[in-house]
Amino acid sequence: MAKFFGNLHLVLAVGLIAAILVIISFTGWTGSDAKSLADDVFRWLHTFFGILWIGLLYYLNFVQVPTMPKIPAEQTGAINNHIAPKVFFFFRYAALLTVVMGLIIAFHNGYGAQALTFGGFGFDGINLIGLGMWLGLIMAFNVWFIIWPAQRKILNIVPGASDEEKAKLRPRALAASRTNLLLSLPMLYCMVSANLGS
Repeated sequence: MAKFFGNLHLVLAVGLIAAILVIISFTGWTGSDAKSLADDVFRWLHTFFGILWIGLLYYLNFVQVPTMPKIPAEQTGAINNHIAPKVFFFFRYAALLTVVMGLIIAFHNGYGAQALTFGGFGFDGINLIGLGMWLGLIMAFNVWFIIWPAQRKILNIVPGASDEEKAKLRPRALAASRTNLLLSLPMLYCMVSANLGS
């Protein structure tokens, strides 16, 4: 058992097989046609990547960022050189894949354009999911175009940034990250409460 649980890729593969078996087993409830099965898979992927993205956002804001000033300078290299680059890899690609899967779901079910243009009727599910989609898009923009470019320089993934440049980038990256934390709360409500059927 220790060998199995020590292998992340093997655990993920078995988890994926288990998820596929559950999806197939419950097709009678969720729908057995190709569209319903595709919806199940896309929703599952959207949820998986969303949990990974928001989980890492919360890890960064609740654990890593507040703890870094308390770590002695000679020990920060382990985090900055090994942990943070891995966190930001999964963070940014989880954001991208969450958005892509969400857009696939919305357009596959025919409400994508209506939701993105707030074409519903007042305070309805279409406009609620549209708001959630826009909040998610803003958050993903922050990840890819503000947080990640700043962190590449701060963490020396792209060498050559001066200490002064890094000092200017840190508050910008923090503000974008805290903006995402703030936006994640109403976004999560939108996503779980729109309840748009397929």
